[in-house]
Formats: sequence, C-alpha cells, structure tokens
Amino acid sequence: MKKTKYIFISAFISILSLASCSDWLDVTPNTDVPAKELFTTENGFKSALAGLYIVMTEENTYGKNLSFGLMDQLAQMYDKLPDGTTSRNNVYIYDWETSGAYNTKGVLANIWRSQYNTIANANNLLEWWDLNSDVVLTDTITRRMIRGEALALRAFLHFDLLRGWGPMNYAGNENAKSMRCIPYRTVADHSKQPLLTAKEVIDNIINDLKEAKEYMSYEKELDLGTDTEGRDRRFNYHAINAMLARVYSYAGEKDSAAMHARMVIDECGLALESGNDNDPILSNELIYGLSMYELKDNLSDYFAVGDKLTTKYYLNISTLNAIFETVGAESEDMRAKGTAFYRNNELQCAISLKYIDNDNEIIPLIRLPEMYYILCEAEEDRDEAAMYINTVRNKRGISKAKDVSCATDELRITALNKEYRKEFYGEGQYFWFLKRHGITGTLTHCSETELVEENFIFPLPDAEVEYGWVQDDKEADESTEPLDEITPRV
Repeated sequence: MKKTKYIFISAFISILSLASCSDWLDVTPNTDVPAKELFTTENGFKSALAGLYIVMTEENTYGKNLSFGLMDQLAQMYDKLPDGTTSRNNVYIYDWETSGAYNTKGVLANIWRSQYNTIANANNLLEWWDLNSDVVLTDTITRRMIRGEALALRAFLHFDLLRGWGPMNYAGNENAKSMRCIPYRTVADHSKQPLLTAKEVIDNIINDLKEAKEYMSYEKELDLGTDTEGRDRRFNYHAINAMLARVYSYAGEKDSAAMHARMVIDECGLALESGNDNDPILSNELIYGLSMYELKDNLSDYFAVGDKLTTKYYLNISTLNAIFETVGAESEDMRAKGTAFYRNNELQCAISLKYIDNDNEIIPLIRLPEMYYILCEAEEDRDEAAMYINTVRNKRGISKAKDVSCATDELRITALNKEYRKEFYGEGQYFWFLKRHGITGTLTHCSETELVEENFIFPLPDAEVEYGWVQDDKEADESTEPLDEITPRV
C-alpha cells in the first residue's frame, strides 16, 4: 500500500517531514499554514515549491500512471491483466467506467484533475512570488530559483496534458495545430479558462520554458555528474534545455530541438553508461527525476521479486525477447540482462528492476539518451543521424557490427521506435513516441493489439465537459487575487 508522507493543498498548504538528500526539502511546518502566512517567509516559499515536486509522486501522475502505469499499459508493455478483464485491449475503453479492470476513464479523469491541481498550486506560488518575493526572498539566487522552477514545472505538467489530450502526429498534420484540446492555466483562481489550440498550448509551454531558463541561467555551469545537492531531483537549468528539446521535437522544429539537445549533451556533465549493475534506471544519466520516499515499499504492489508474479507488472519472457530483440537470457543489450530484469524461469515471466533495485529512490522523467534520439531524428545528414542512435546502442553493449542505418526516413523511425521501447521501458515514454509519429497497427511485441488513432487521443473528462469553458461562454471570473484556498475547476 502506498504510504502518503504529506498533505498538499486543498484549503491550505501543509508539507510534513520528508527524508531528503538536500536541504531544500527540509521544511517541516507542524500545522496547516494559510497561504497568506506561508508566503511571508523564505522557508514558506521553499515549502510550497517542495510540495509541487512531492505531490507529483502520487500514483495519479508520475508515481504510477504517467510513468510505468497507464502509459506503459497503453503501449502493451505488460502481460499481467488486472482483475475483471480478459483482454489487454480493454485498456482503450475511454468512454465508460469499468470497475475491477483497467477503468481507464477514471484513471484519465484523475490524471487531469491532479495535473491541474498541481498547476494551480504552481500558479499560486508564482502570484505570491509577484507580491512578496522582493521583500521576503532577499537572496537573489533563491528568488530566481523559485520562480524559474515553478515556471518550468507549469510547462512540464501542461506538456504531458497536451501529449494525452492533444492531437496525434502534431508535426506531420497541419490540421492538428488548430485542434482545441486543453486550457493553459496561468492563474490560480476559479475562473473558467478556454480550451486552446494545440499550437497555442505549445507556444505557451515554450514561453514558460524560455522564461524559466532565463531565471535559472545562474546554474548554466552546473555539472550534474559531480553535483551533490540533488539538482537532478529538481528542474535544473539542463532539464529546462532538455524539455525545450523534447517540446521542439514534438512540434517538428528540428533545428531548435537539435540545438537544445546538443546543449544538454555538451554542458550537463553527464555521459552515457555502459553498465547497469545495481542501478537499472541508470541514475548517472538522470537529467531530471522525482524523489519518492520509501519508493520500494510504495511500489511493491506493482514491482516485487518472488515466487509469484500474479499481482505484479510482469511480462512474459517471450514478450521481453520481442521488445529487446533477444533470445532467452543471452543478449548483448544490457537493458535486457539480469541486472535490468528479474526472470522467473519457472513461470516464464520477468519483471523490471527499475523500481526494485533503485537505491536512490528516483522516478526517472528525463534521461540523457533521449537527447541523442532527438538529435538522430533532427539531423539532416543521415550518417550523422545514425551516429547518434548507434552511440547509445554501442554503450548499451550492442556491437558496432549491428549498427543501424538511417539511410531513409522510414529506417530512421523504425530504428528509433525500437530504441524508445527498449530504453524507456517502465518510464511511460514509448506511448508518446508512437502518438507523436502517428504509428498505428500491430505492435511487434503484442500481435493481438491493433492500435488505431482513437486509442491515442483522450476524451475530455466529464467534469470538464459539464463545468468547463465552452465556446459561447460570455462570462469570466477575472479575479487576479492570489488564493489562500485552492480548489480549482478547470
């Protein structure tokens, strides 16, 4: 069972004691603190910022469903079926509640609500920053850090909402840009906000990231490879560049995507790993991830080794072999070796060790190899494009004799398709890759699944349809007063 270690905003902000490797989380208000009091001290601002990261580890979002949970179920990464269903295709039932099975409609509604609640809290922090920071935050670096990280988080959260509720193949379909999909909330009040077009959402995300980058530019020289302050657990300068690379790649702006990906590779201080012993998430490649208190215990309902795997997120060894293009336990690719998966040969099942052998208690959200894949996709020179993807493959133990070609766009996307499903197994990124490239049909590792476009576009939650902004709404709550209470309706 998940052990909740904190309470986050409903009427007040409260963050309880949390173990951490860095001082920024060591703020421990003993009681609920109204926002108008919380934001009168530096520790109050830090507490509110810490709360944004902590609440993101809830299972509604990155503590499960926006990482190893729903996103990887949608990509058919697991052979384990939940109670109450006999088909993996039932995960694509978005239109009605399905008790005792995937209940994807309910899960999506929870993701929507949780993301926008965290966004509302980020907006409230930013509004109080506008009011009080000049007086309360006398240290320039602290003042810049709090605003920069809050802006980056707002952009990050909106981007995953766009990836879910936005159009398929944004960069390859001109009509996709004009699709109305989600609100981009920059206020912390109860006002209804319009559903923006995908292009407008992208523009807002990029603007927030650019502003965040300016505020965080003081740590441009940060070396994540030698950092001891836990900056990879927060939205640091290099993570902002990595997000810009990810967003520009999504938007099909290849030059900008490549520029930011190169910045990350050249400046962040990290290098690709060639071994994963006792570190299956490759934490030394981490650009940004979330700390989860007692991660192994919290996720033991989903990942745990033992004689029986019937209640875990397991896959058949035959599925593992198809995903990683290997035969049995013999493989050059370290991402499929015993240090990456626990194999139960008797049951012919396997389970990822990313959330079992994870001593750093990190949920990975952005890792270095993605920057090489973005460069592979963006590079016009096909030989150089192949060099980027093969650099990762070689580091993973695959011999140069098996280097892939990017001689055609089809070969390039085919190679990237295979690498995304291997590299980001259990991290929720593969489904987004398929959607971004408009890839439908049968998955290599799941022959019974026939993906169609409707599987990739999430319908608006009932509450948004019933209570949210509509095209002919003439009234708007234009309150700009920062809230002492947040129960956002979006």
